Amino acid sequence: MNLAKTMQELLQPLLAAQRYAVLATDNGGQPYTSLMAFAASEDLQALTLVTERATHKYANLAANRRVAVFIDNRENVGADTQEAVAVTAIGEAQEVTGDDCARLRAAYIVRHPYLAGFASSPSCAIVRVTVKSYVVVRRFEEVLEWRLGE
Repeated sequence: MNLAKTMQELLQPLLAAQRYAVLATDNGGQPYTSLMAFAASEDLQALTLVTERATHKYANLAANRRVAVFIDNRENVGADTQEAVAVTAIGEAQEVTGDDCARLRAAYIVRHPYLAGFASSPSCAIVRVTVKSYVVVRRFEEVLEWRLGE
């Protein structure tokens, strides 16, 4: 089985099951993290996030589009060292507009209906993270990297 197929089979159920991720941005060389609700595209090429424009994270994204998004399935039990899967999606973030904005907002609201008011607010930006690679750690020390487009 090739790496792309293996990673898709591992990532699709994980990203479907997990609703929250940690977004890592850069503030002039200082890492900055934020807990975010997210939605993944069916093909795993992109993640959708929503943020108010008047936030540190939005300012950080405007200054430096390079981001990392961390998603995991840990349960805070001892077995996590062998059973948990941790994923870092590395990519570039950009606010979307027009038809893309409406389409991504709708998909985000389907996944997070309790955030519909927030996601529809004019003060919020719909942000697409175009994923360049996924780094997966499982079984405590097994590391796999999937560079999209390769």
